[in-house]
Amino acid sequence: MRANQFFSRITMIFAALLLTLPILLSAQDKKIVATLSSSANQPVKIDRRIIDDTIQPISAGLLDRALAQANSDGAAALLIELDTPGGLLTSTRSMTGAIFASRIPVIVYITPAGARAGSAGFFILEASDVAVMAPGTNAGAAHPVPTTDKPDDVMSQKIINDTAAFLRSYVSRRNRNSEAAEAAVKESHSYTAEEALSSHLIDFTASNETQLLNTLDNRTISRLDGSTVTLHTANAQIVPIVPTLRERILGWLADPNIAIILLICGALLIYLEFNSPGTIVPGALGTVLVLLAIFAFDLLPIHYTSVLLIIAGFALMVLEAKFGGHGALAIAGIVSLGFGLLTLVDTPTPELRISPAVAFSVSAAFGIITVFLLRLAWRARQRKFRLGSDAVLGDTGTAMEALNPAGSAPMGHILVDGEIWLATSAVPIPAGTRVRVLSNEHNTLHVTALQGKSTLDSPENTA
Repeated sequence: MRANQFFSRITMIFAALLLTLPILLSAQDKKIVATLSSSANQPVKIDRRIIDDTIQPISAGLLDRALAQANSDGAAALLIELDTPGGLLTSTRSMTGAIFASRIPVIVYITPAGARAGSAGFFILEASDVAVMAPGTNAGAAHPVPTTDKPDDVMSQKIINDTAAFLRSYVSRRNRNSEAAEAAVKESHSYTAEEALSSHLIDFTASNETQLLNTLDNRTISRLDGSTVTLHTANAQIVPIVPTLRERILGWLADPNIAIILLICGALLIYLEFNSPGTIVPGALGTVLVLLAIFAFDLLPIHYTSVLLIIAGFALMVLEAKFGGHGALAIAGIVSLGFGLLTLVDTPTPELRISPAVAFSVSAAFGIITVFLLRLAWRARQRKFRLGSDAVLGDTGTAMEALNPAGSAPMGHILVDGEIWLATSAVPIPAGTRVRVLSNEHNTLHVTALQGKSTLDSPENTA
């Protein structure tokens, strides 16, 4: 009997579970559908990075971080707003390689009006999955210019052919006009936004980000690996990637004009530390500034002949301070230093060179200060160290009393450099007479009278 009751209860429990299971599943389905609907209603996110500087290692680092962040935070694409005059080919190859390796599409947008993608920027534009230009912009002029001494014709042709082949290797795979792209390399051809569009070098033009996103919506693009991606960018949320403090500092240091000023200021501070040992602060600060300048120049191509000119300039200034060449050596040193600084950064991009105004103004200021300080230091080392009565030898003073009064020894007091000294003379000297110190013996000065009136005979002392 009890067994029957037990089985009856078990049967009732299973029946209840079977009746409530559809209700539970239905509620769960509604929850899943609601979650999916909420996720589907969220706008598509597109990360944006602005690069408006020359193309150099710092720019390559900025792009690497932007791509890493966009590939990891769920962005549908990375939008690069580009405005650059060009830069270094080595950094350009690094940046294009990073774009090719990106898991998400990369959109390069030349903006605002008046912006350009010159030289290295043209390579980056063509490497993108989607190339867009704003009206009033231009791109091209990508002819390679060696950063070392001018090569011969054969080597120059090799460089051009290699660069053109590099551009062709991915332009055709992006379904763009490789011949027009190659003309930018071999003939330095530059294109307006409309010309680039008609030449099939870009995908479309857009006046602003909203027009860009609307035009790009539902567009299917081909990736470099052959896969296709359809972008849904209408009402997409653009999230700017803000530069970090480190990136801002590095970008500031990448300016060769800043690097030159840091180098010169650091050199002067280190000299002050050597001239006044123990102050610590000038030496420590100067060392930091010089190291920062060296770090900045390490990012740029350096012309080593210019380094020799800078060293020669320093040497000429030291010689001017030591031998006193009536300014001729100092002027030669300033000119040598100026030309050395002017040609120190060896690059065809004007924005990466040192400004002539900065080079010669810094050279002149540094030359004048250096010669002045070195001359003071040299004279101080040549001067004998004197203390006590020896310190007033050769100085002039005034007899405070007669040095040979009648019926007394020829001894009295004189005033020299604000100090009262006991003095004697071989001949009588009346009070108020100007005297010169000849020697000293046991803290007694031997003096002689100067030619001219005494101070007591001056009109101010006459009743």
